[in-house]
Amino acid sequence: MKEKLYTIPLNDAVNAQDECPFCFIERNVEQDLMDFVLGSCSSYMESDVREATDKAGFCRMHFKKMFDYGNTLGNGWILKTHYKETIYQMKKQFSSFTPNKTSLKDKFVKSTTRKNPIGIWAMEKDSSCYICKRYADTYERYLDTFFELYKNDAEFRTKISQSKGFCLHHFGDLCEASDIKLNDKQKAEFYPAMFQLMEDNMERLYEDVSWLVEKFDYRNKDADWKNSKDAIQRGMQKLKGGYPADPVYKMQK
Repeated sequence: MKEKLYTIPLNDAVNAQDECPFCFIERNVEQDLMDFVLGSCSSYMESDVREATDKAGFCRMHFKKMFDYGNTLGNGWILKTHYKETIYQMKKQFSSFTPNKTSLKDKFVKSTTRKNPIGIWAMEKDSSCYICKRYADTYERYLDTFFELYKNDAEFRTKISQSKGFCLHHFGDLCEASDIKLNDKQKAEFYPAMFQLMEDNMERLYEDVSWLVEKFDYRNKDADWKNSKDAIQRGMQKLKGGYPADPVYKMQK
């Protein structure tokens, strides 16, 4: 299948022989979004971007990454107008708030479902994030591209079968998407192949981590490290995604 512009990033990710091609893509897209939000292009000065970031805000993780990225003035502008929007929304919530009446049952039952409207609003604000939303939209397109290539490109299927598989997080997403993207015949081929790929590579990571532990035995101090020197960060990535050993991503000055 002839490579197209939108398939290049996914092919590059697979060719990188990473523990998970979607982690590879996620890191690149997130860094691009950090550059867009706070980088030298100064998109935070554009009214349409600021309107979007004011309403969506950022999650705790991305606020931390924005702080580490640098650009004090950019962060300051974003916070200033986001605060204005948040205070406006908060006052609207307060003005319409009426406390729920407590029943006798409520005093004895621990509820795991939020009922307080202010609590619900705060929870929604807590989970709302401009960068997460932009990445989620992009991620969906990469999942679509994955299955387009997997169904139509024999070379891509071969590269996947010879890859290191996926992290569990992204593998779960892949399985969810396959229910929609593949027909019954394709699923009958896809799942066994992917299950074997994941089993083989989880076992590989287990062996790497196990040998790392064994290397701390004095009897193995002169033995070869094999592939275990970076087993901790790769092992963590395989289970949860991401890159634990990555340095902080900072603004390029």
